[in-house]
Amino acid sequence: MLGYVKIDKGELRVREYEIYTGYYCGICKSIGKRYGQLPRMALSYDAAFLAVLLASLSDDADAPVQEHCVAHPFVQKKTVIRNRAVDYAGDVMLILAWYKLADDVRDDGKVYAKATMKLLKRIFRKLSRRYPALCDGLETHLAGLSALENERCANMDMVAEEFSKIMELIFTAGFDHLYAEGESTQDAEGCAQSADSESRGGEVPDLFGIPDDPRQLFAGIGYHMGKWIYLIDAADDIEENIASGTYNPLLYRFSYDAGTETPEEFRLRIEPELRFNLYQYLAVLSEHVNSLDIRKNKGIIDNVVYLGLNRKTEEIISRVEKDKQI
Repeated sequence: MLGYVKIDKGELRVREYEIYTGYYCGICKSIGKRYGQLPRMALSYDAAFLAVLLASLSDDADAPVQEHCVAHPFVQKKTVIRNRAVDYAGDVMLILAWYKLADDVRDDGKVYAKATMKLLKRIFRKLSRRYPALCDGLETHLAGLSALENERCANMDMVAEEFSKIMELIFTAGFDHLYAEGESTQDAEGCAQSADSESRGGEVPDLFGIPDDPRQLFAGIGYHMGKWIYLIDAADDIEENIASGTYNPLLYRFSYDAGTETPEEFRLRIEPELRFNLYQYLAVLSEHVNSLDIRKNKGIIDNVVYLGLNRKTEEIISRVEKDKQI
């Protein structure tokens, strides 16, 4: 996840904003408590939405507490929320950070990435034992994504599919971790994990209809969010990728030619199709979210899905400067 999934702060109630940031701070605290201070750098607000959405199916009320922040020790205490969804979101951020570092080492041989991987090696081993099916699936789809990007694949849907499957895995593994039926087993740190979660990994979700099963709803949410994230990231990076010569599926899909058009002209040419696809993904995503039995924090979820993602879409498509927000 790349930092695009955020709230529209101006449209969120004060109490809801406090809860939302409480989830974010809870993830940060969870990572620090279980893995140390360095891994906290992997955190993004995407993780907060993942945790809020996963926790929304639970009847357990949020229990905010006020704690000092290690990054801001001299300011007032911050709201912190802790639950299993928060712990899972933190684990996912570290797993994705590991694979991002591995990609940096493989592609560019970056020294900082090699050094950081050595520091995180023990943590990743623990996480890969806790989530073997998730890590195996992520490796498979990340390898597929890397291969297509290295080939300069012009089939944008094919490339985006691999990233969509990554997001689908993250959301369904989270659902299994929290809600799958069966007796739970405890790891050494007391984190519960469903005994039958891996056996459910072979289900084929209904991605084009709106299913009734909550697990399939989470699969559809992850899948279409993955489509949106991959495309919005490509749109955001057009100028940077043109300047550096690095792969961008939009440049190949729409045959960008530096000799006949400027980056701005290219943006204008592809905008209608780009806009249609992005809003189509968001429309299906919202239908899946709306079909969930959400029991708490619906205002936060609706804010992200109906306002935050739409606002980010317009910011990147139109390149209009907006007020800075978290």
